[in-house]
Amino acid sequence: MKPYSETKTVPANAIDANGHVNNITYLEWCIELAERHWFREAPKEVTEKFFWVVLEHHIAYHHPSFEGEELLLTTWVTTVEGVKSERHYSIVRKEDQKTLITAHTLWCYVALDSQRPARIPEEIRTLFL
Repeated sequence: MKPYSETKTVPANAIDANGHVNNITYLEWCIELAERHWFREAPKEVTEKFFWVVLEHHIAYHHPSFEGEELLLTTWVTTVEGVKSERHYSIVRKEDQKTLITAHTLWCYVALDSQRPARIPEEIRTLFL
């Protein structure tokens, strides 16, 4: 497991009618984090020929977050088998180290030219595990 982390300050546009970060926003942040991790680690010749699609998401909301708070977003891959990979996430408020959400996503590796699932090669597997 090779975690990838970024910090983020909660922007005003992430706040919903209840005064805290919208549930869907957390999910968007997870997907964006996974994409940045992919493009950071994978060679360009791979990212130009393959992409990932979501098969399923699971997210658990533990504590709310509010505008201006500084967060630590972390993702890591736990399994890579065949055409599928499972990726986990946590979002932690830096000030008090409270975990705001935990999540995991099952992704499928897809060839751009055929739009069909493709077996994940060992060289990609070793980049993330």
